[in-house]
Amino acid sequence: MSQNRVVRVGLLGFGTIGSSVYRLVTNEHDQILEGTGVDLQVKKVLEIDESKKPADAPEDLFTTDFGEIVEDPEIEIVVELIGGTGAAFTFLDTALRKGKNVVTANKQLLATKGEALFTLARDLGRHLRFEASVGGAIPIIKVMRESMIAAELHTVYGIVNGTTNYILTRMYNCEGDYADVLTQAQKLGYAEADPTADVGGGDAAAKMAILGSIAFHSRVTLSDVTMEGIQSITLDDVRYAKSLGFVVKLIGAARLIEGSVSVRVFPALLPVDHPLSSISGAHNAVFLQGDAIGEIMLMGPGAGGMPTATAVVSDIVSIANTKDVGFLQSCSCYRKLPFYPADEMESAFFIKMNVEDVSGVLAQIAAVFGAHKVSIESMIQKGRGAEAELVLITHPTKERDFFAAIGEANRLSCCKSKPMTLRVL
Repeated sequence: MSQNRVVRVGLLGFGTIGSSVYRLVTNEHDQILEGTGVDLQVKKVLEIDESKKPADAPEDLFTTDFGEIVEDPEIEIVVELIGGTGAAFTFLDTALRKGKNVVTANKQLLATKGEALFTLARDLGRHLRFEASVGGAIPIIKVMRESMIAAELHTVYGIVNGTTNYILTRMYNCEGDYADVLTQAQKLGYAEADPTADVGGGDAAAKMAILGSIAFHSRVTLSDVTMEGIQSITLDDVRYAKSLGFVVKLIGAARLIEGSVSVRVFPALLPVDHPLSSISGAHNAVFLQGDAIGEIMLMGPGAGGMPTATAVVSDIVSIANTKDVGFLQSCSCYRKLPFYPADEMESAFFIKMNVEDVSGVLAQIAAVFGAHKVSIESMIQKGRGAEAELVLITHPTKERDFFAAIGEANRLSCCKSKPMTLRVL
């Protein structure tokens, strides 16, 4: 017992994740102590919302004054779980300057202002840990920063947003259209009241910026990530994909191409036998591909209070048991690689078009695609009175050529609505 070390923590925020961290530290205190030698204690919690304070919590646990945490010499680690990029940045910046080590689950903060915080942590010799910012309980950041340090990673892709995966899974199972399933997800707590960050791709984009930065040792910010969401996907789109042997998923993809970086988020069709196709509900999965390792996939609960709390506590214990800060205080972005032009990327595409059901239509569309070097792999046509619905799958082509072809096809008199397009992975 003489070797046990008392580590006191200050929590910023007592929402879903913050309260889960507190419960985990409290309920598993003895197990953590026995397994790690760390006597972990939450000394203070910053929370201004009185309704979030449990009745059985110690009377002096909560405060509305950040100073009570950052000025307390007994508190070694400050854990930021309030979200946002304003106050959260100020709190962590101040905590580092006051000699505290910090842990955060804030992907938006790291994807927009991470460079300043990582630089400060490095200069001051402090820890900045962020495992909980991506993948919930999946230890993807630890694996990439430590186990894969010499793996020569060139591709990181996967499903990194549980909300959209839950919605698309329910749609694939024909349990409702997009609007209905989103409402259900909100009722169950899988989606926020304002789901824009999730369904619009922003949440996944922030996570991919972090993963891309770590994988390629070159800074990727949120503004560097091109993103598309799932708001325009209909139940018909999912059904068509299913009939063709595909599953629709929101994919995050970071690639190293000819010495340049590409990081994107987009909905895509995956073959039903692809490993990511079986990732259902709110689960996440990430593929790592590298010259030295081939391919590795990690999967597990990607969201939720307790899964994310396990990643936070893991970071806390890791700090407590690490004597030297070393390289782990930064994201190791020692390179400044250029970004690969988005329109030079190659992809196959799914296209759904509403057209006039008259002779010559296919010839017109084929001529447009052919002029832009877009080759059609397969096609389904269904007539609907005076109109027909065309569903096409292309061979891989440069996105610049594909979207030029789609733009021209949309201007044809036979095309009755803007074509729906999705990439095919």
